[in-house]
Amino acid sequence: MFMTAHTSGLEGMVAGESAICSIDQEKGELRYRGYAAEDLSEQGTFEEVAHLLIKGELPSKQALREWKDELVAASVLPELLFQWARVLPPHAHPMDILRTGVSMLGMVDPNATDSSYEANIRKAISLLAQTPLLVAIATHPNENTHPLQLIRSHSFAENLLNFLTGNRDPHHAKELDISLILYAEHELNASTFAARVTASTMADLYGAVTAAIAALKGPLHGGANEAVARMLMNIGDPGKAKEWVLSALKNKQRVMGFGHRVLKNGDPRSDIMKRRAKALSGELRSWQWYEMAESMELTMHEEKDMPPNLDFYTAVVYLLLKIPIPAYTPIFVASRMAGWCAHIIEQQANNRIIRPRAVYTGPAKREFLPISYRS
Repeated sequence: MFMTAHTSGLEGMVAGESAICSIDQEKGELRYRGYAAEDLSEQGTFEEVAHLLIKGELPSKQALREWKDELVAASVLPELLFQWARVLPPHAHPMDILRTGVSMLGMVDPNATDSSYEANIRKAISLLAQTPLLVAIATHPNENTHPLQLIRSHSFAENLLNFLTGNRDPHHAKELDISLILYAEHELNASTFAARVTASTMADLYGAVTAAIAALKGPLHGGANEAVARMLMNIGDPGKAKEWVLSALKNKQRVMGFGHRVLKNGDPRSDIMKRRAKALSGELRSWQWYEMAESMELTMHEEKDMPPNLDFYTAVVYLLLKIPIPAYTPIFVASRMAGWCAHIIEQQANNRIIRPRAVYTGPAKREFLPISYRS
């Protein structure tokens, strides 16, 4: 029976079951497979969290060593990708490069269409390992046209930060690692839902991830952290932050980095990144971005009672780490790859094609007229 109850944007509608992520809207609590995201970010590493999401459990010491070895072994891109990188147009968007790069990986994988659990795990490991290399190509396409070498003893975050900035400071990489953990998973967000819809047709994992990347490119989803950074750079001075927010609100302009479709009472991930942004600002003795952000947060609280989301203070951390702004959303891809793959594997392990309905709002019944009778 077709029910007509619906909400715009499917807000609040339950579209399925998942054992991967839970969100408590009232408490503002986020858990990955039962573990609090705060605990994972403060005590774990991205590699551990990726293992938890994709394989279902936090690894033991031995399992973590084997997991890291698997990731290192898979951290190779086919030569075809570098040949392609040499002919990329100079204006190509990094997210378009990433999207097409993942699609190309699917074309060269002879077992791409094998959607068995074991094959999907293998493909998930490969994509997770290859993404930092793709991100390097996407953000520096003219520099990375030859095979890239990661440092085997370095963490996922250390290699990613090194590829993007040349910075090998493990303390700075830890700040990036925390953001990767917090971005790794967030239930049925737009890109994950796109991945699951695609996966539900039994399309291969590469195709489902390609759909997710396309969805993540949008400025209302993954592109929000870039928009926050550009907003902060545009304001430029902490002393102008409050006036800028007031003017934006008066002119009904969106202040990026505030509000969340699900976490309306506050995003716990934002609190974590605010603490990291403050600590990193103190370490680097660079307070411009943090003071500006804090002034904006206070003004938004006073005027709209609207808390910041994860993107807001993450942009401050990335600015402090001197990560190029075009790399922000590709970093999101490197992180969320773990969550996307977990959802694709879960979807195809117990699949039913996702096929919702729509409430028709077009013209009522009309009779067809031959073209000679139409005015």
